[in-house]
Amino acid sequence: MLIELRIRNFAVLRSALLRLDPGLNVISGETGAGKSIVVDALEILLGGRASSSVVRSGEERATVEGVFDVQGDADLAAALDEQGLEADDGHLVMRREVRSEGRSRAWINGSPATAALLRRIGALLVDIHGQHEHQRLMSAAFQREVLDAFGGCAELATDVARHFRHAAELQRRLDALAERRRDLESRADFIRFRLGEIRGARIRPREDDEIQAEVNRLANADLLMRETYALQTLLHDDDEAVTDRLSDAAARLRRLAEIDPALAATASALQDAYHSVSDAAAELRSYGDAIDHDPARLERLHERQALLQALMRKYGPTLAAVIEAGETLARELADLETAELDATELRNKAVHAQETCATTAAELSRRRRDAAKRLARETDALFPSLGLEGGRFRVDFEALPEPSAHGLERVRFMATMNPGFPPGPLSRIASGGELSRVMLALKSVLTDIDDLPTLVFDEIDAGIGGVVADKVGERLEAVARGRQVFAVTHLARIAARAVNQFVVEKAAVEGVAETSLSRLAREERVHEIARMLGGDPDSEPSLEHARELLG
Repeated sequence: MLIELRIRNFAVLRSALLRLDPGLNVISGETGAGKSIVVDALEILLGGRASSSVVRSGEERATVEGVFDVQGDADLAAALDEQGLEADDGHLVMRREVRSEGRSRAWINGSPATAALLRRIGALLVDIHGQHEHQRLMSAAFQREVLDAFGGCAELATDVARHFRHAAELQRRLDALAERRRDLESRADFIRFRLGEIRGARIRPREDDEIQAEVNRLANADLLMRETYALQTLLHDDDEAVTDRLSDAAARLRRLAEIDPALAATASALQDAYHSVSDAAAELRSYGDAIDHDPARLERLHERQALLQALMRKYGPTLAAVIEAGETLARELADLETAELDATELRNKAVHAQETCATTAAELSRRRRDAAKRLARETDALFPSLGLEGGRFRVDFEALPEPSAHGLERVRFMATMNPGFPPGPLSRIASGGELSRVMLALKSVLTDIDDLPTLVFDEIDAGIGGVVADKVGERLEAVARGRQVFAVTHLARIAARAVNQFVVEKAAVEGVAETSLSRLAREERVHEIARMLGGDPDSEPSLEHARELLG
C-alpha cells in the first residue's frame, strides 16, 4: 500500500506531500488545476517513460518518491530477493529523478535501479487505470491469469503448462535420438569395417611390448647363446672358475671365524655369494639351452609387428588407444542396433504425454469458456450503474495454430460502449473515463481474486453525474474495502465517500503558474464538496448538502 508520495518540481507542481490511508483516497480541484499531475508523477515513479518536459520550468530536476507498506507481501519479497534487495522494516522506498537535460535515475531502498526494475516492482504494488497505458489488465498474460483465477482453473492451467513442457521435452529427446540414429546409419558400414579391422587383429593388451621382447631374443639368438655359455663356463666350468675360488675363499674364512667369531658374518656372506654365483651359472646354462633358432617365428613376429604398427598409426599412438577405439566403435554399433527399440519406447511416451496435454488443455478450454460467460454476465450487470448503458464486456478466444503451454487459445478481454457495435480490445476503447469504469466493473467482480494493494483511477467520472455518479462512488468504496484506492474526480458524490481528500489549486506566483496540493480537514472538505456540487460554495444550503453527503 502507498502510504506516502512526495513530488517536487514536477510540471507546474513545485512541492507536494501526500500521506495516504487504506480505503478510498481522492483528489479534486478546479478544471485545469492539474489534478492528473499526481497520477502522471506516480506513473513515472513506477517506471513509466520520463522526459525533460516533466521538469518544472527553471529547475534542474524533478523528483518523485513513494513509500510503500509491503509487510506480508510474499510475491514482492521474492522479486526483491532476486535483485538482492529487501524491504526495510516492512517498508519500500522507490525514488526517481528526471533532470532537465532528459536523463533520469532511480533508486529502490537507496540502491540504484533501472526503469525496467521499477516497472517490475511497481506492477506488484500499484495498478493505474485511466488515460495512460500503465494497466495490468492490458496484458494478455494477466487477462488469461485473471480468467483462470475467476473460473477456479488456475491449477488446471498449471497442469497444462507442466504436461506441455513434459511432452515437448520427450519430443526433443525423440528428435535428438532420430538425428543420432540417422547419423549412425550413415556411418554404419564405415563403423562395421573399422570395427572388423580391429577385432580381426585379436589384439592383446601390451602385445606390442611382448613381441618386441621376443623379436630381440630371436634376432640375437647366436650372441645370447654364445655369451651365456661363456659366462657359465667362467663362473662354473673353468679350471679357475669363480665358484671354485669362492668355495675355497669361504672355507678359509670359516676356519678364521673359528679363531675370531667377529669374521663369522663375513664368512656367511661369502658362502651366500658362492651359492648365488652357482645358481646364476645354472640359470645361464638353462637359458642357453632354451634358446631357439627359429627364423620362421621371427618372420611371423615381424609381420605381426607391422600389423600392430599400422593399426596404431590409424587408430591411436598406442596399442591401448587402438583397443579403446574398438570399444567405442562397438558401442556406436550397439547404439544403432538398440536405437529403434529406444525410439519406440520414447515415441510411445511422447504420444501419451501429448494426449494427456491435449485432454487437459481441452478441459481447461471448456472451463475457461464457462468462466468467460459468467465474467461477462457479471460485468455487464454492473455497466448500467456505472453510466455505461448499452456497454458489453466479452472474452474473446482465438484458437492457436498449435497447442501451447497456456492452452489451446489466446485469451483477450473485449468491450464495446456503443449498442450495435462489435466489442474490441480494451486497449482500443477511446474514452479514458469509460475505460476506467470498465476496469472498475472488473475490479468489482474480481475483488477476491486480484490482491494488488493499490488501485488508481483517473478520469473514472468523465461524462457522468447524478445517480450514476453515486453508483460509481459506491463501487469505488466497495473495491476499496481491504485495499487502497486512489481516484481523481470532479464529482462531489464520489469525493464524499473518501476517507481522505486532497485538493489541487493553481495560482500565479510572481507571474509563473504554480499548482499546490493539500490534504483537507473535515470543514475544508465541506467547503470543497459544496464547490463541487456546483452551487454557491459559501451558501448555507450548499454547505448543508455537502455535510449530508459527507455523513
